[in-house]
Amino acid sequence: MVFSSLSFIFVFLPIFLALYYISPANCRNFLLFLGSMVFYSFGEPYYILLIFCSIAVNYLIARGMKRFEGRPLEKTALLILALIYNFGFLIFFKYTNFFIENINALLKILDIHWRFYTLKLTLPLGISFYTFQIVSYVIDVYLRKIEADKSFINFGAYLSMFPQLIAGPIVIYSDIRDALEERSFSISSFDNGLKTFIIGLGYKVIIANRIGTLWNEVCTIGFESISTPLAWLGAFAYSMQLYFDFCGYSMMAVGLGEMLGFEIPVNFRHPYTSRSVTDFWRRWHITLGAWFREYVYIPLGGNRCGKVRTILNLFIVWFLTGFWHGADWNFILWGLSIFVLLVIEKTITYRLLNADNILAKLISHTYMFIYILVSWTIFAISDFSELWTYLVKMFSFTPENLNITDFSRLLITYAPLLVASIIFSTSFPEKLFDKVRGNLIGIGIAFIVFWYSVYYLSIGLNNPFLYLRF
Repeated sequence: MVFSSLSFIFVFLPIFLALYYISPANCRNFLLFLGSMVFYSFGEPYYILLIFCSIAVNYLIARGMKRFEGRPLEKTALLILALIYNFGFLIFFKYTNFFIENINALLKILDIHWRFYTLKLTLPLGISFYTFQIVSYVIDVYLRKIEADKSFINFGAYLSMFPQLIAGPIVIYSDIRDALEERSFSISSFDNGLKTFIIGLGYKVIIANRIGTLWNEVCTIGFESISTPLAWLGAFAYSMQLYFDFCGYSMMAVGLGEMLGFEIPVNFRHPYTSRSVTDFWRRWHITLGAWFREYVYIPLGGNRCGKVRTILNLFIVWFLTGFWHGADWNFILWGLSIFVLLVIEKTITYRLLNADNILAKLISHTYMFIYILVSWTIFAISDFSELWTYLVKMFSFTPENLNITDFSRLLITYAPLLVASIIFSTSFPEKLFDKVRGNLIGIGIAFIVFWYSVYYLSIGLNNPFLYLRF
């Protein structure tokens, strides 16, 4: 089940909210835990046991750390056990076949006639996200930044909370610890959360799903047959689809959290208006970047150990970031390309890109336009031969590749969506909506966006969230 489905909007959510609000305060975490398990079962019924075991094992390990306080060897052993358990399942389900395929490829190169069979594995929904959440929890307990939760129900509600269970944002336990113990509700917070949810729904259904059909058309035509202008248009469409898909999901998660009395962190701050790759990654998937900074970059030494060590630390972080996104080499290439640009910016170009003059702004936005489209192209296409074909098309300005027949046809067809995606990727529409959010105009906008989204869902115009596969 996903948020942008009629069954969630008209069946699960209203029933859950009704039960949630009429329940006594001391029962709501149990209801949230139970409701989240039901929510998860609609997508992955076979993997409910996996997430339940993760909750149970990590709850016991964290409580064990408390018991072994003052006994560092035993406490460290429990941390190592937790890391092996959590990352072990993530690696098994997500990367086993990747390793097998690459070992087979190496054996073929060495002319060794032995092959390993790949496994028929399905990636459990949300495992990349809830693994990072649970690892942050046990590390923070180990470092005594937080106390291990005494309540199994409260801990289970934290880890399985359905608003952010399957695609984030990544919520650190300390961010919602107080709300797990006691939270208040008001009509205004429910109203604000509902409107945030509706705007996120509109981003997903009205913009992401529809502009995604342009990228699908480009893929259907075939990368060998597209022109250079169409290659850029297709990359632009995918970039906008990915942004509004993931940003929309995150906004829905934030809105649902507010309706339930939790403050789920914002995950996007208009990254496409950035003037550098450094700034972009402070605005895109903010909670993932914060996780890697807190639990990988800083423990490795951050930028405190000289330039060479800082560069090595950045390499490790961005290699892992790319690999976290998917078990294919294109994700590793994507992560390492970001690493290279970040190093160049830190050592040479960052101040130039962010200078306060018209020329610098023009250069920086042009640079980011090219970066965003090329970067997401690498992200989107896992087959290296097809990726190479597409990149060659993007930068092949020969007369035969500059035929604009296919480009102009699709540009005219999707012009309103393309313009809308540009406008809504800036901060202006959200700032404008915030000014009218509490009056009749805001209610009217939310009403129109909601029923327009429902209309598109009712006619079957829906795509799964892109980040569900990561």
